[in-house]
Order: sequence, then structure tokens, then C-alpha cells
Amino acid sequence: MSTSATTPEVNVPKSDIVIREVAKDVWTFSRPLNLFNRLPVGGRSTAIKLNDGSVWILASTPLTDETKQKLAELGQVKYIIAGNAFHHLFLKPYKDEYTGAKVIGPEDLNAKKVAEVFTASNPDAKFGFEDEIEHCFFSGYKNKDIAFYHKASKTAIGADLLFNLPGTEQYASSSASPNYPILTTGLRPSAFVMKLFIWLKEGDKTKMQNDARRVAAWDFDKYIPCHGNVIETNANQAWRSTWSRYL
Repeated sequence: MSTSATTPEVNVPKSDIVIREVAKDVWTFSRPLNLFNRLPVGGRSTAIKLNDGSVWILASTPLTDETKQKLAELGQVKYIIAGNAFHHLFLKPYKDEYTGAKVIGPEDLNAKKVAEVFTASNPDAKFGFEDEIEHCFFSGYKNKDIAFYHKASKTAIGADLLFNLPGTEQYASSSASPNYPILTTGLRPSAFVMKLFIWLKEGDKTKMQNDARRVAAWDFDKYIPCHGNVIETNANQAWRSTWSRYL
């Protein structure tokens, strides 16, 4: 009597991360993130391959196997960045994995989390990547955000300075919806809720004016937010419209 063996079915969890090159040497890692387990704001890390072959990353999503694989393909991680005082939840896995990298964040973060800081007392501090990526520390913004500008690709990057919801790319591999009443129609460039959000985060208007104008002077066409879709073109105009109170 013959028997036939059957191969058991293995359920492999589907990855919910979307990795893509949005501009030459600029890669995004986008995935779902529901704030308070309810509000679909999405999350995103951004990695840039520098001219010397090393990698700069704004680390705002988990260090998944897919993320590690792509970073290994890009090069040696040299800089790990916290985009503001709240985008630090995933720093430790990156710090533990890439022990030779500089971990940099705003001055409000615990010294155990970061080795070097963006600070109001030294806004033009140099960390080693400035020839390729400029930065502007928003010390007057309550979230203590830092804006970045990758000159070669004309791309600006930020955490909570500008949203572009709904984050359809961030939820592209998820069964969850990126839409939520008011949130996803309001937290986008030029919208009233987005402008209100910025106003509520105002700590020092004069400082915010100086920093908003500095970013507006950058020659960027793309903007990569941590929350929502990448603004693929005319991003400088989107910035100017959204931050018009400070320009």
C-alpha cells in the first residue's frame, strides 16, 4: 500500500513595509502606524547613500529584516537620526545593530538615546554630512523637529513639520485603511487642520519664522514626511503655503 506525503502549509506573514527609491540614492521605508491604536498616520524612515558609500538614515520605523537587508545593500550605516523629540522609539535597535554609527537627535532627548545633539545654542553644528545634507533645527517648535535637505536630489525630509495624509503608500501592503474622518483630509499641505497643528506646536514664533524661512530658501522639489505620502513635486510651494503664517 502506497502512501503519499503532503507538505504542510506554512503561513508566512505578509510584510507590511514598502521600500522604494524615491530619488537617486534616497530610499524610503513606509509602513502602517496607527497613533493611539486608532489614527492612521503611517510611519516612514528615510535612508540616503552618501558619496563616500556610507548611509545616513532618519530612523522612524522598526528595524525589520527587510530594512536591514536594504541597508546592507546600500552601505555601512554611519549616521542614525531622530527626526524630533518624539521620533525616537526605534532608535535603540538601530543603535545596537550599527554600533559604529553616530546617533544624533534634538537636545531634549535623553543622552542615553543619542550621542550628539541638534541644539539651539549651536544651530550650525557640524556632524559630518553637511556637504550633502543641510539641516535646520526648529528649536521654537514644541516637538523640536529638524528639517533636512539632500542637495543632490533636491529633497527635503522631516518628521512632524509637514504631513501629507492619507498615507496610501504606507498602507499599501496592509488590510487597514489609511483614511479617517477629518484627520486625513486636514493633515495635508495647505489645509486648515495642518496649519492649526503647526500653530498649536508654536513655542517661539520668532524662531519658527527664522527656521521656516530658511527651509523655504532651500531649492527642493520633493518632500518626504514621516506621516503620509511623499510630495513628489512642487514641494517647496507646498511648504510655503502651509507655513505662510511664518514667512
